[in-house]
Parts: sequence; C-alpha cells; structure tokens
Amino acid sequence: MTVDAADHVTEHLDRGPLTRDEMAATVARDIPDGSFVNLGIGQPTTVANYLSPGSGVILHTENGMLGMGPVAVGDDIDHDLVNAGKIPVTELPGASYFHHADSFAMMRGGHLDVCVLGAFQVSEHGDLANWHTGAPDAIPAVGGAMDLAIGAKDVFVMMSLFAKDGTPKLVPTCTYPLTGLACVSRVYTEHATFLVGPTGARVVETFGTTVEELAGRLDVDLGRLTT
Repeated sequence: MTVDAADHVTEHLDRGPLTRDEMAATVARDIPDGSFVNLGIGQPTTVANYLSPGSGVILHTENGMLGMGPVAVGDDIDHDLVNAGKIPVTELPGASYFHHADSFAMMRGGHLDVCVLGAFQVSEHGDLANWHTGAPDAIPAVGGAMDLAIGAKDVFVMMSLFAKDGTPKLVPTCTYPLTGLACVSRVYTEHATFLVGPTGARVVETFGTTVEELAGRLDVDLGRLTT
C-alpha cells in the first residue's frame, strides 16, 4: 500500500480489484452512523449486509418500509417481505410500513441522507445516467431513480469502471439519457473510489492500480477536485 500525502490518495498495490462484496463493504464503511439510507435495485442492495449493527443506519426501501435489514436467507425468507427489487429481506426491531406515495414523499422531500445507486455512466461533474442505454430491451422508464437522485442529500454510485467493451463509465459528459444533474458525490468501482463534483473528479483510493495508470485509461482529469 502506498499513500500520496499531497493528494491524500491511498493506492492498494498489494492486491487486485475489489470484488462486488468488497465494494459493498467499502460503501457501507463510508455511510455516516445514524443515516437514513436508500439502497437502489441490484448491486447496491448488498450494502445492507455490511452495515455495522451498532451504526444506527436506518434503511428505506421505496416500496414502503423503514428499518429494512439484510437480505433474507433460509427460514428467514418471507415472500411478502421484499425490497424494491423484489428480493426477500429481513426487518429490524422498530421497522415500519407505509403507502408507496408516502415513501416517495420521503424520497422527494429531502428526508434521506444517502442513497446508493447503480449507473451506466457518471460524469466527472456528478451527472447520473442509470436508466437507459438505447438498447431494445432496456428499462422503459426512469422510475424512482430520479426521485432518489435529486432528493437524497448524498448520492453514492456503485458500478464497474469499464463497460463490457472496455469503454469508461466515468466520463467527461454522459452520452446516455440523464437521470439527474450534478447529483452524485462519490463513485465506487472495483478499481478505485472517486469524488466527483463541480470542479471535476479526484481519486480517493485505488485497488490493484495506480492513479497514473487510471489516468491513462480515462478521459477525465483526475486532479482538479479540491478537498
């Protein structure tokens, strides 16, 4: 492991890229204690499995629940108790249930501290594209992602850094239809964690690669964001 003291970048060069579970654990580590948090459909839901029991984090799911616990397994599975992605989950003490409309009022009203979403692209300025790629079988509508993107105080994105064809998903400007403008603050990938914002992107931590190597594979300037 090496640390660039000037830029506060930690480079983990003694290992390879993060696994999906390790990415989820990294996101969980960065969620402040006591936060109200929504975990988006897909990979973000795995973050629930890595939250410390003593963190006081309360999970919200847009289909109408506060106090969601980790994914249910074995005898804990109740098919009437699912998250927004229809995955069976558990409930924690004090969990509550409410109408879908009330759930969206929480999302749109600024009551969530953090949401964690997947993405097809994120721009260096924090624009988010996560609902459509133009493919014939793509998701037909933006759904609740736009409500979460503009309603949560902090938006974290979990995604692979490169698409299957090798093109970067952290980009200067999104080319896919946007979900939200300037809404993302952090991007978690298997190769690195980034801060993004009005002045650009900055690397916080790398895994199995250096900042210099990443800069050679991305079209964004990785040194402009000030802390």
